[in-house]
Amino acid sequence: MEINYEELGLKVGLEIHQQLDTKHKLFCNCPTELASPSTPKEEVIRYLRATKSEIGEIDPAALYEMRKGRRIVYEVPKGHACLVELDEEPPHDLNREALVIAIALAKALHAKVLDEIYVMRKTVIDGSNTTGFQRTAIIAIGGYVDDEEGRVGIQTICLEEDAARKVDEGRGYVKYNLDRLGIPLIEISTSPDIHTPEQAMRVAHKIGLILRLSGKVKRGLGTIRQDLNISIRNGVKTEIKGVSKLELIPKVIEYEVTRQLNLLKITEELKRRGLREEDVSSDIYDITEILSKSKSKLVQKALKRGLRAYAVVLKGFAGVLRIEVQPGRRFGTELSDYAKAWGGVSGIIHSDELPGYGISEDIVDEIYRYLGARKGVDAFVFVLAEEERAKRALNAVVDRARYALRGIPKETRAANPDGTTRYMRPQPGAARMYPETDVPPVRINEEILKEAKRYVPKTPEEVLEELVKDHGLSRELANKLIRDPLLHTYLELHSELGDAVPARLIASTLMIHLKSLRSEGINTDLITSDILKKVLTAVSRGVIAKEAIPEVLSEYVRNHPKLSIDEIISKHRSLSIDELREIVYRVVKENEDFIRSKGERAFSKIMGLVMKEVRGKIDGRIVAEVVKEEIRKLLMT
Repeated sequence: MEINYEELGLKVGLEIHQQLDTKHKLFCNCPTELASPSTPKEEVIRYLRATKSEIGEIDPAALYEMRKGRRIVYEVPKGHACLVELDEEPPHDLNREALVIAIALAKALHAKVLDEIYVMRKTVIDGSNTTGFQRTAIIAIGGYVDDEEGRVGIQTICLEEDAARKVDEGRGYVKYNLDRLGIPLIEISTSPDIHTPEQAMRVAHKIGLILRLSGKVKRGLGTIRQDLNISIRNGVKTEIKGVSKLELIPKVIEYEVTRQLNLLKITEELKRRGLREEDVSSDIYDITEILSKSKSKLVQKALKRGLRAYAVVLKGFAGVLRIEVQPGRRFGTELSDYAKAWGGVSGIIHSDELPGYGISEDIVDEIYRYLGARKGVDAFVFVLAEEERAKRALNAVVDRARYALRGIPKETRAANPDGTTRYMRPQPGAARMYPETDVPPVRINEEILKEAKRYVPKTPEEVLEELVKDHGLSRELANKLIRDPLLHTYLELHSELGDAVPARLIASTLMIHLKSLRSEGINTDLITSDILKKVLTAVSRGVIAKEAIPEVLSEYVRNHPKLSIDEIISKHRSLSIDELREIVYRVVKENEDFIRSKGERAFSKIMGLVMKEVRGKIDGRIVAEVVKEEIRKLLMT
């Protein structure tokens, strides 16, 4: 479906969260490194409760999490979490190093740093924070990022503590590791000035690039994430959490716009059918006896576990549940997400997908008769669960179905790996923020500003010109590098290797060889900066040929950790000129008749034969020169 985003009035705001590379956590002296699996740890069990705010309101997102009634288990790794993370000791003063870095990044984004920094509490009751809230502080406001489609404003730049790391989840419990809790995080929130999916990706990339250029942010999986706020005319603002890959942003936006347009069409269809919210009954029926007669393996397995089947009727909804709202996701999937989130069930089965799952047409007819529903007019939904879970799940399904008659509900959604999204929780209310009373405010003075000035990164435009003029890269290669997360690795390698290794060799290794290996399914995460340094140094010293780089790196990953990079480099040692001449001389002699018949036109074939033996062991240009020389010698005799 071709989408005209301008006509739809698309507005997108970004929230970019990036871990800062500080020595200590934001409110204690614990390190900011994650614990290894072998680190000794204790376990603590907690239950969290939602309470009224200072203005007497309970946040809806907090209420939703509390109603799950889950047991929360915390792993406390030795040396990576303390009493502050466990909420058994008051937080220490705000980490000065983190504050200085945040101010420097605010300056790079043209934002106005506040005169005084106050820490606030933001209600979070999903268990990812032991306190039931996240500590956050607004550092600056009013910055901007320039883009080819127009300037995008920065609303706020905040400094906050990262959440605990979820390590396990099951029926009635969730488990977190506290090593990540409290790592300083900068949150950059843009204004809703973005109007196309491509612009959103460019702006997210530019902000991410500015962060990386500071050299003061962490790198690697889980250190950065993008959240999106998306709205269209006649739709609603939807929060989408956890877009981990930059290239996924345009697809997430496209699919969310598609979802909202399709949900609006469903609303129109339901109204055309003359339905009202009160027509959707919340009556729940036990249909276990009927389904027990089916041959469905899914049903029989559930019943053997002691579960029962409960159903609700969705009056007038026949055919609606099969309407696709996103690629591979139907309106029935939306209802299923609600059932899973609110009831903790594994999913739903609905009449629009029956007969199926081994449930025959006869069983479907009997269910319709028992429910007093009209086949072809009404729909029904059932779940296989304990009674309490089933009631919570089906009540959520009924509420969501009723809301379909109003339009699109305000939701917080989670991004799926394919760019689609799923229901996560209700959007939080305005009452979720309140002052932190345990951390004193910090007045920003000239000393702090002077300290921060040292960390303000160069602009991407300045770095691009340096890559071309000072490093000697082509503008095309420099442009590719400036748009890639590997830029920081390049700058680090270039700085450490200096003139010993040509800049183009470093850049081409990262942008060509590493990407090629990744496309072949090779885990390039194992190829660290130290590994690259050894390989590139070996090339610059003539130990191996630059043509050997892909094979050396590939072999290192395939044999990790059995063989060291030094052993692999030794295996791929370059040929000397004398060794090459011996090989070329032999190949020429073996093909003497062919060469005499073809003359110098025999070069391509002879070159190919030689390269089969020496590829990756010596520079191809040297091979070509020696082959031409030996062919001429033969032809002259």
